[in-house]
Formats: sequence, C-alpha cells, structure tokens
Amino acid sequence: MLRRKARRAQGADDPLDAAQERRVRAVLALGGVPQADLPDGVQQVRLRLLERAAKGDEAPRDVSAWAAVVASNLAMDWHRAKRRQERLGERLASLRQPAGARDEDSSVLSLAVAQGLDELPDAQRQVLVLRFYADLSVRGIAEELGIPEGTVKSRLHSAVRALRARLHEDEVV
Repeated sequence: MLRRKARRAQGADDPLDAAQERRVRAVLALGGVPQADLPDGVQQVRLRLLERAAKGDEAPRDVSAWAAVVASNLAMDWHRAKRRQERLGERLASLRQPAGARDEDSSVLSLAVAQGLDELPDAQRQVLVLRFYADLSVRGIAEELGIPEGTVKSRLHSAVRALRARLHEDEVV
C-alpha cells in the first residue's frame, strides 16, 4: 500500500510506467540477474532515461523497447562483473599461503604494496589491479573500460614504475 502511494506521488516524474517496469524486471530476470538485484537494475534503467533527458537528447521512439535493451545490457554487465569477481577471488585464494607459512618479509611486502596501490592515481590503480589481480589482458582492460589499448599500456607502465619506486624508496625490495 505504501509502495503504491509512493509510486503515485512519483508518477509524473517517473520515466517508466508500470508495464515498462515489469518488462525491465522480466528482461533482467531472464538475463540471470538475481531477484534481490532487480530493483537496482530497474533504477539503473530509470537513471539512464533521466540522464538522457537531462542531456537534452530526444526521447526514444519506443521507451519500452529502449528500456528492454538497456536492461539486457545491464544483465550482461552484471554477469561480467560477477565473473571478474569470481576470477579475482580464485586468484587471491590461490595466492594465499597457509597461516603458518607466512613470514615477516611477505607481510611487510604485502603491506608496502597495499600502501603503494593506495597512493596511485585512480586510473593507474584501476588498470594495475585489473591486469595483475584480475588477470585481464591489455585488450580486455581496454574493452572493459572503453579506452584505447595504448592508454592502458601507458597507465600500466606509469603505475608499475611508481609502485616500483615506492617499494625501493621504502627499502622493501
């Protein structure tokens, strides 16, 4: 009941009507997005429609079809993110040493690398993590981020150089 009242109050400003929202939910669900994440997906579609209007772009001829395509893309993005997280988790799990095998040197190195990563600019840290922790190729990173491969290589080079300098500066390596 409360939800219906909130929707009625929102009604004039809501770019998606009830039928369009149901279609978006169905596309997301059929795309494999878990039930718990469906409301977020619907909100993302609304946001993209509102952003489009805010930029002054013409409204789509068929909002329902446009919303379904956006929902389908969001479902694919959700799966990509899930696969990246799984690969990262697997990679980190394989790197973990048993608690007794950890020595002081590896702990110091881990801490120094973590601090070095924190000090890198966001763009450099992002490509470094994607390349060496998520094990994505340069091409894969470029595609995921929508930037040229040369930019990825340049950021990687700068990030590695800065991190190496930091580790030498701290006399860790």
